[in-house]
Amino acid sequence: MSVADLLQKLPAALNADAAAGTDAVIQFNTSQPHYVTIKGGAATVAAGTAGSPDVTLTMEDDDLIALMKGELNGMTAFMTGKLQLDGDLMLAQRIGGLFDPAKLA
Repeated sequence: MSVADLLQKLPAALNADAAAGTDAVIQFNTSQPHYVTIKGGAATVAAGTAGSPDVTLTMEDDDLIALMKGELNGMTAFMTGKLQLDGDLMLAQRIGGLFDPAKLA
C-alpha cells in the first residue's frame, strides 16, 4: 500500500467520538504530500500542501504507514528522528486516537 492509498482511507477510519469538537488541518509531508481537514466530526483528504496547517508531520512513507497502523510508536519515532513535527504538538499527540488503525489495513 502506498502512503497516498493509506491517507485516502483516513476519512473512513476517523473516530467521530475522539474527533468531536476538533477543527484542524494536519499536513503529512511524505513523498506525496497530503493534508487532512477535520471539522464537524468528519475528515477530508486532499493532495498537496495546506495553506496554514495546525500541525505538520514530516516522515518517510514507510514510517508514516507504520505509525498510522499502530506499528510504530509516535514518541519513539519523534525521539529517533523518524518524525519531525511543526505546529500544535498536542494535536500531533492526538492523531493516533483520531483514526482507527484497524480500518487502515
